[in-house]
Amino acid sequence: MWKKRIKQNNATWQAAREIANNAVKDTRRECKPEKRGACGGDNQILESLFCFDSDFFFKVFSTMFHTGVSTKLNTGSVLPSLETRSQRGSCGRQGSGSVQFCPCRVNGSQQVMTCYYSECVDSNFEKKFFSQGAAALRQKCCSRRCDWKQRATPQAVLMAPVENFQEHNLDGGLQLQVKVMAAGLDSPAVVEFQLSNCYLNSPILHWGLTQPGKRNWRVPSKWPEGTRDFNKQALQTPFRKSDDIAFLKIEVFDSKYDAIEFILKDDSNNQWYKFQGGNFRMVIPEPDSNVSSISIPEELVQVQSYLRWERNGKQSYTKEQEKEEYKKARMELQEEVAKGTSIDSLRLRLLKSEGDASDSAPSSDIPEELIQVQSYVRWEKAGKPTLTAEQQLKEFEEARKDLQKEIANGVSAKDLYKKLLPNGTSSKGKGTSAKPKTPRKARIERKKRDFMGLISSTEPSQSLKPESPVSIKEPTPLELAAQNLELGESVEKKQFKFGENSLLVLVAFEGEKRQVWFATDVKESLVLHWAVSKETHGQWQAPPDNIHPSNSTALEGSCESYFNDGFSGDPSLKSLNINVTESGIIGIPFVLRMRENWIKNSGSDFYISLEHEKRVKKELGNGEGTAKWLLDEIADRESDAERSFMHRFNIATDVTMKARDGGPLPLAAILVWMRFMATRQLVWNKNYNVKPREISAAQDRLTGVLQNLFRDQPAEREIVRLILSAVGRGGKGDVGQRIRDEILVVQRKNDCKGGMMEEWHQKLHNNTSPDDVVICQALLDYIKNDLDVEAYWKTLKASGVTKERLRSYDRPIVSEPRFRPDQKEGLTRDLTAYLKTLKAVHSGADLESAIATCMGYSSKGEGFMGGVKIHPISGLSSELPALLEFVLDHVEDKDVIPLLEGLLESRCELRPALLKDHDRLVDITFLDLALDSTVRTVAERGLEGLSNAAAKNIIYMIIMVLENLCLSTSYNQEPVYCLKEWSSVHEACVKDDATWPLRAKAVLDRTRLVLADKAEEYLELLQPSAEYLGNLLGVEQWAIDIFTEEIIRSGSAASLSQLLNRIDPALRAAANLGNWQVISPVDTQGYVEVVTDLGDVQDKKYSRPTILVANRVKGEEEIPDGAVAVLTPDMPDVLSHVSVRARNGKICFATCFDAQVLSDLQAKKGAFIQLKPSSSDLVYSEISDAEVTSDGGILDAAEKEIPSITLKRKTFGGKYAVAAADFNNDLVGAKSRNITHLKNKLPSWIKVPTSVALPFGVFEEVLAEKLNKGVALEIKTLEASLKKGDLSKLPEIREAVLGLKAPEKLVEDLKLVMKESNMPWPGDEGEQRWEQAWTAIKKVWASKWNERAYFSTRKAKIDHNDLSMAVLVQEIVRADYAFVIHTTNPSNEDSSEIYAEVVKGLGETLVGAFSGRALSFVAKKTDLKSPQITGYPSKRVGLFIKQSIIFRSDSNGEDLEGYAGAGLYDSVPMDVEEERVVDYASDPLVVDSEFQKSMLSKIAEAGAAVEKLYGTAQDIEGVIKDGELYLVQTRPQM
Repeated sequence: MWKKRIKQNNATWQAAREIANNAVKDTRRECKPEKRGACGGDNQILESLFCFDSDFFFKVFSTMFHTGVSTKLNTGSVLPSLETRSQRGSCGRQGSGSVQFCPCRVNGSQQVMTCYYSECVDSNFEKKFFSQGAAALRQKCCSRRCDWKQRATPQAVLMAPVENFQEHNLDGGLQLQVKVMAAGLDSPAVVEFQLSNCYLNSPILHWGLTQPGKRNWRVPSKWPEGTRDFNKQALQTPFRKSDDIAFLKIEVFDSKYDAIEFILKDDSNNQWYKFQGGNFRMVIPEPDSNVSSISIPEELVQVQSYLRWERNGKQSYTKEQEKEEYKKARMELQEEVAKGTSIDSLRLRLLKSEGDASDSAPSSDIPEELIQVQSYVRWEKAGKPTLTAEQQLKEFEEARKDLQKEIANGVSAKDLYKKLLPNGTSSKGKGTSAKPKTPRKARIERKKRDFMGLISSTEPSQSLKPESPVSIKEPTPLELAAQNLELGESVEKKQFKFGENSLLVLVAFEGEKRQVWFATDVKESLVLHWAVSKETHGQWQAPPDNIHPSNSTALEGSCESYFNDGFSGDPSLKSLNINVTESGIIGIPFVLRMRENWIKNSGSDFYISLEHEKRVKKELGNGEGTAKWLLDEIADRESDAERSFMHRFNIATDVTMKARDGGPLPLAAILVWMRFMATRQLVWNKNYNVKPREISAAQDRLTGVLQNLFRDQPAEREIVRLILSAVGRGGKGDVGQRIRDEILVVQRKNDCKGGMMEEWHQKLHNNTSPDDVVICQALLDYIKNDLDVEAYWKTLKASGVTKERLRSYDRPIVSEPRFRPDQKEGLTRDLTAYLKTLKAVHSGADLESAIATCMGYSSKGEGFMGGVKIHPISGLSSELPALLEFVLDHVEDKDVIPLLEGLLESRCELRPALLKDHDRLVDITFLDLALDSTVRTVAERGLEGLSNAAAKNIIYMIIMVLENLCLSTSYNQEPVYCLKEWSSVHEACVKDDATWPLRAKAVLDRTRLVLADKAEEYLELLQPSAEYLGNLLGVEQWAIDIFTEEIIRSGSAASLSQLLNRIDPALRAAANLGNWQVISPVDTQGYVEVVTDLGDVQDKKYSRPTILVANRVKGEEEIPDGAVAVLTPDMPDVLSHVSVRARNGKICFATCFDAQVLSDLQAKKGAFIQLKPSSSDLVYSEISDAEVTSDGGILDAAEKEIPSITLKRKTFGGKYAVAAADFNNDLVGAKSRNITHLKNKLPSWIKVPTSVALPFGVFEEVLAEKLNKGVALEIKTLEASLKKGDLSKLPEIREAVLGLKAPEKLVEDLKLVMKESNMPWPGDEGEQRWEQAWTAIKKVWASKWNERAYFSTRKAKIDHNDLSMAVLVQEIVRADYAFVIHTTNPSNEDSSEIYAEVVKGLGETLVGAFSGRALSFVAKKTDLKSPQITGYPSKRVGLFIKQSIIFRSDSNGEDLEGYAGAGLYDSVPMDVEEERVVDYASDPLVVDSEFQKSMLSKIAEAGAAVEKLYGTAQDIEGVIKDGELYLVQTRPQM
């Protein structure tokens, strides 16, 4: 009876004492004489309880401890007594391990209990005591030093049992823990199994034992209950399951077995779980027979392990490391004793300092929390200075002295509480532990880290081609039959599975009429038991008689109709047709009956909506660019998923398992689905009652699978992070169940059981959702604003929870909160605690709950409600807790810089744990997501304070937000390089280095390019899936359209973009750049036309003068006919092809840096404007219609007839290859002749590579060969179509050219000429190398038909048939840098200045379509040693190549008077260039001023030398390798 009474009462010490006294009486009657004891005091009561029933003792003592009652006990006397009883078995039980207790002072003078336990204690005493919720006591007490002087004489120590432990993460989030304990003197070996997150219906252990040296399984003689024999070769034992935990215990009595091997099986579906394709194996440890004769007191082992921990830098150990350290500490002491050191000597050495410390420590009864507040008050009064760690400790002691003086003057502790904590007393409330804190830091000191350590080594996924891991399903008979029905276009379909059968429901809409078909493959007689819904979904009302099918029976409130044989011509199926003609019917609820069996939809009614989809759906298309197979499955299963979050998360787990090996596209499908769910575009619950613990458990299983994906597939971590942030954390059953339990406690404690709180309570019990976090916060804001209900609605509205949404819940919330003033304090306290519980399940990126989950917390249960204990995560950085505490202390600060530093330092300290396997990786990931999210919100908050901030402060903030982006991005090499550049620029800015504005502008431009690429990457990956799935599921169109935009806006990239926009004007002003860079300064007038990409209109001809505003210009496009100006925000190089052609064609060309100016120009689309550019600015103005004249003005100029250019057609000269000495006008073009002319005519330090050529006419000769007759015919046919205007034939012609075969004579001649010129012959390296060379030659010839060249020659009225192509052959110089020189500055046509651009690697990045700008500089010809940089590089990649040959185009259509044909045709290396992301922060050309000056001066001097040789302005290309300068070509500057 007394056991029952203690369970029924909320046990206070008084109740326990009364019950225990009764127990003592029973004890005296029932126990043996030696067990009896006096019951005059509390300690005797405990001893008596322990003797009578030790299990019950632990429950009583644990309850007393958690209610604070245990502090009244003399634990120093009772517990060692109990310990001794446990060890010697005085209560009839033999202990299996040692648990020792001593008194210890914690937080002032309060005496509590400390436990010293051996490295592997597994005694019943410890198990039972700490399993009753007192684990917090162990953690608290065992982490502190004890008052060693109170310790009695050393006691004998029993060795802990030997253990073996393993933990495995299985598919679907299933976790397996196995512990094997060695046999004792009179006890068997024990194997304990635990399955967590166990969603298996019937888990079975399939197992056997092995003997040493033998691998075959043996079956033991004794089996656990319920075990069945499996072919006399193995045993199968069922687990005992409770919620989502399954247990099993096996005892091994025979010592001849050395291991247990096993696999898991779900008996319900015959699914097996193996270990890497084989058996799990656990070794059964042997009993420790070599116990040393030297017994070391546990308190000495404890101190020795502590000293080892200090010596090792106070690291954060895992449980396994703690055990190992404890074992090593014991061994060290045993070795000392073995060498002659006495136990007393050890005690003197180890405990002397402890005793001295305790003697000298100031005795104080002042609670630490008051000292903490007093130190904070002192810090505030001092002006919140930044304190060092030493100063903080000093302040803490001064605060203690202040309070001691007040106590000495007669002030009571109660008065101090009222003074310092007016809104509450002790912090030792529910779920917390009072601990001394240092004064609040004003700023943390960030570690100096190499940013290169942030680079992810993972390459991005190479392909976005969807590949289904499953074969294409053949349509079922139901689906085939449905295809034969003619139901029109407006049809909605649902399919349900039950057992082995399916039910297909088709709803065809025609105005107000709806035709409903039910079809099934059930063979037996089947009845539809149905009704109609008119007001709410799922409502049962009797259907009107006029819509009853034949063979129906009307019932009260429903109808029963029999299925008929046959469906759409298939007699093997059954069907039923209902024609709904009445308006107002919104759906049909139904169940099925087969004989006496009722068939439901997983326990609920089936339901078919008859509301026609109001949203207009786009054409679905073929799902190109998506994992269509997976999106289709998701759409098919959405009707089940919308029943509840539990169903959705379980389905998502299944779908994710299928998607895990499919690359990025299947994961994109899951992300899109989860985001539609998170943004409430999908139904969260449809009349289905589910427990919160079931939701959180399902959510936890899904996050477990995602955790494994995050761990196993580094390339997909970025998208997995996005999925996790949409899903939320979830939790084990206890955490979820508290949602349901705690709201009852909140209502009961605060007397608020009716109205809105009761409606919310019903909603929570039925189906909790993320909306509950918003509702709870809204209630807190309502209380905070003095019960102003407008505050409640404001919070709800801000998060999208409208009145209509509240009413739409299955358990609607229609009332407003109505609290009383006297309820405010209690509700604030309890709802704040409840909000933590809600966030623990629903809010993946909530900072406070994520920190609590990782750092550990406990929350005590009340009444029927169970407690929660979340253990700290092991293996994290020892510095992380202090950093996270700093973050929480400052999270609301207006000065965001220190907070951002703390957040980023926290992420850096957390990062190593993210990159390795961990059993709680998902919790670590959610903490990182929370820190990431907080950086974004804090950065956006900080933007408000940057209006008048100095540039160095904005740059510093850019660095932190960019670092946050790097930490969140999977493939982050270029963002990290940008981060390094910004850091270098910040140092230059702080030092007021004159170069910082230009360098900052360059890295700003590059960072913007990186962000633009990230946006395009997301758009390509996610938007097709969003559009396909969104239309399948009927998601609102606006939500589909902005899907990718919202993903981007929710990331660090958006915050970074805002910061870049904020600093851009300041940088341009500091660098004297203005709003424009004018590349071709030409005054002009024209009509504004806005285009997306200049390349899209390069073949167009405008009939009137047109000023093109193009959002994108790559640099290699042709400017279309009729265009008089091109204005762009893009940044092509001044010496790019399009820039050169603009200057040659007298076309205004400029880059606009100001988004507002560009927007204004775009708004003038169709207007006639005038442009007046200078070298550094551009002024535009609108011209009225009256001012626009066509009489001799610009309008006439646009329509002028362009004179045609006639080329002299070249013919084959009889040689397939010629040496440089033979170059002449009839054989090769100007490019080849000019490079030969440079040979031996320039200073010796200017080098020119050796060249040979395939002359004019070789292509035509090869095409005329018999072996190429088919290719020639194909090209002729394609050219005929091209002449008729079919431009799609251009790529087909280029492809046809690649089909040419090389005549033997060509190979022989080229080989001979190259070897005679001392050039390497590719064929010497093998036939494959020659084939590579031949392919490169053909690509040069084929470039005659590239779009850019074709449009240009057509515009110049050049006969394309007259164009001949020679091929210049040179050995590649493996360049460190490449450059282009114009010996007259093209921007201002100043012939006294040399202008040049330099890039890293090969020169193709300079002249080709590579984003970003080159380094640019000018040099006066009178002072070539003093180059002036005009722009730093922002090119994102450099091209590098191994030792190779390059084949350069050299046509007769280049460098003609009035026509700039240079750069139209391709130069092709024999080997593919390697693209490398460029790190300018480590590039000496950028950061080393002496190297920079030397290199640029050398380039300028080379340009002056070439100009002097030719006597005219030159356009020169060259490279630098190992400090040596090479010129590879020159031509007259156009």
